[in-house]
Amino acid sequence: MNEIERLRKKIDEIDDKILKLLNERADIVLEIGRVKSNKKTKFYSPERERQILERLTAINKGPFPNEPLKVIYREILSASLSLEEPLKVACLGPLATFTHVAAIRHFGSSAVFVPVTTIKDVFDTVLSKKADFGVVPIENSNEGVISYTLDLFTDYDLKVSAEIMLRIVHNLLSKSGKKERIKKIYSFTPATSQCRRWLANNMPGIPIIEATSTANAAELAARDNEAAAIASELAAEIYNLQFVERSIEDNKDNHTRFLVISEEYPKKSGRDKTSIMFSVKNKPGALYNILEPLKKANINLTKIESRPSKRKAWEYIFFADMEGHIEDKRLSKAIEAVKENCLYLKILGSYPHGGLS
Repeated sequence: MNEIERLRKKIDEIDDKILKLLNERADIVLEIGRVKSNKKTKFYSPERERQILERLTAINKGPFPNEPLKVIYREILSASLSLEEPLKVACLGPLATFTHVAAIRHFGSSAVFVPVTTIKDVFDTVLSKKADFGVVPIENSNEGVISYTLDLFTDYDLKVSAEIMLRIVHNLLSKSGKKERIKKIYSFTPATSQCRRWLANNMPGIPIIEATSTANAAELAARDNEAAAIASELAAEIYNLQFVERSIEDNKDNHTRFLVISEEYPKKSGRDKTSIMFSVKNKPGALYNILEPLKKANINLTKIESRPSKRKAWEYIFFADMEGHIEDKRLSKAIEAVKENCLYLKILGSYPHGGLS
């Protein structure tokens, strides 16, 4: 046996041990599920999942890197939960949109994903309890805030329970993978705008046909030998397309922030942010009076955005993110002071910071 064969045999032996331990872990998960069922408690515990990931990354001495470790364990946790009671997660469809990619990143691929047509449908699906959670886009680092999502928070009594930061990588896909065969490109409008310079330099004169999503673009290209699509890597896998060119976005630092919505928000993690929405009285200094209690309490306001209320001309609703959890006394006291100067204030949720990925 040569040196490589000997080392591969050791890897096989380790893999056998990992498989045995995964099944032992699954047996314990099933036992926990039976206990929870008897006590009628919820199977899914995001706080427990977060504790597991944080503990493992803290004790990991390498050389295996922490980020892939998180991905692997999220899949283990997702598969384990599916043995008890699979989570149902609503997201924009069809499958392989970037919202779907973000949902997989957060919940793992063993969750049951419910693809719906619009962002409003995501809210409706969660509110009607046809899904446990929903994932919606809220802003892009290049294109800015997604106003429609913000507007829906005014109409629905749902909470923000997590955020997901996802790097958006656009790929040019086709059935053949050959650039010279492309006579048209299907693309979702935001994707087109994020790849405009690359398209002008590399596909001049090729018509762009609008699709309802990047996944829809991939669906259309999969049925057309002369077409390509701008879509995700997952879309290539699901719709059996080949890569013409990878990563064609003009700005490589292109991220979208997604929010996870549900009927409740999680407990403190120690590294949280809180989102609120409010409207102010139409008088001089009104917004200053709102912000002053946050400044006095030394609360870091990380974002503020205004939208027309759509109820009265020149009346606005503000959306704000700030560091801290609503269970923090300093933050809750500051928000109570803010509320005194508001016509309306709603706490959208407190949730852990989402890291870039």
